[in-house]
Amino acid sequence: MILLTNARIVLPDGVRPDGWLRLDGRRIAEVGPAGSVPEPSYTDPHEQTMDLGGRYLLPGYVDIHTHGGGGAAFSSGDIEQALRAAAFHRGHGTTTIMASTVSTELDVLERYLSDLAGLVEDGLLAGLHLEGPFISKARCGAHDPALLKNPDPALLRPLLAAGRGAVKMVTLAPELDYGIEATALLANSGVIAAVGHTDGGYGIASEAFTRGARVATHLFNAMRGVHHREPGPVVAAIEDENVIVELVHDGIHVHPAVIGMVFNAVGPHRVALITDAMAAAGQPDGMYRLGKLDVEVTGGVARLAGGGSIAGSTLTMDSALRRTVRELGLPIEDAAVSAALTPARALGLDHEIGSIEVGKYADLVVLDDELEVLGVMKRGEWAVTPPPPPATPPSPSSPPSDTE
Repeated sequence: MILLTNARIVLPDGVRPDGWLRLDGRRIAEVGPAGSVPEPSYTDPHEQTMDLGGRYLLPGYVDIHTHGGGGAAFSSGDIEQALRAAAFHRGHGTTTIMASTVSTELDVLERYLSDLAGLVEDGLLAGLHLEGPFISKARCGAHDPALLKNPDPALLRPLLAAGRGAVKMVTLAPELDYGIEATALLANSGVIAAVGHTDGGYGIASEAFTRGARVATHLFNAMRGVHHREPGPVVAAIEDENVIVELVHDGIHVHPAVIGMVFNAVGPHRVALITDAMAAAGQPDGMYRLGKLDVEVTGGVARLAGGGSIAGSTLTMDSALRRTVRELGLPIEDAAVSAALTPARALGLDHEIGSIEVGKYADLVVLDDELEVLGVMKRGEWAVTPPPPPATPPSPSSPPSDTE
């Protein structure tokens, strides 16, 4: 058992100063307020106690849209790269991650899904997300348009089968042939249908949400914009209370004022902060690959080589949370909901992760006053052990020690 004391515990409804947490193995056993720190456990004389020195304690971040990081790519289909990418993001507080692929040949994609499914079965990944090839050529972004397909169920079913239940989300453009049929197929199969990379209008997007689509893939990006006579998929997503909207808050993909507008419109319980990160996250500027395409990163901004479309990001979830608190002025508890609880709910895992509650897994992040990551815990074990808090300096009235 582990007892964490003297923490600012970030709960969905506020911050509990000087709180404490008792962990029993992989799960949270007790959450307590200030002034009530329990006595050491007599049932476990080896219980460890850690004083967090007044630092923030948040639920581990949940990223449902990530292509890679730390120089490694999920979209390569390579197991070692997938493990490296997941470990990189874990160091930035993401304790639950879903691996996103990019458009490629269907037989290659089937092989990637089959290989990566083992990491989902082992609990190292939360699931697999197909971003492409069932998307619009007009809004393909950093996907090779030559590889795109209509979401024919005859093409979709073999991909789901190759994933052995590990495919948890599929982004598609509902205006394509079979788009609505595929949306219903996914929803009925327990797979998240996400509307994205779409040139469709308000009507077809609304129909897709009515037929079971539950996520809007990186809202505003790679989709038709808002017009006063054609509201488009953005407005359709915002007005449907069952839809969770993804936002890439890196200061590049979406202007902070627009992100603030979305938070005001739908609240943190419907916004899922994502990174959409590629292999270049955490790496120096230079040339990288995203699927079949070359990407140039300059000043931390990833674009298709030659100055083309934005190609994912170099964002990490800790940075997204900092921006949400500092630039938008949202309370840290709201930012934590969008970084953890809302994406966990999108995955159907909010009964296990996403907030600090008794019975949930001990997936935790320790932050300093600047909201920088100091510690990361996954299932009750430190992936990054926080340093001890600085010693409190003696008060001026304290008598000198014998050694002075």
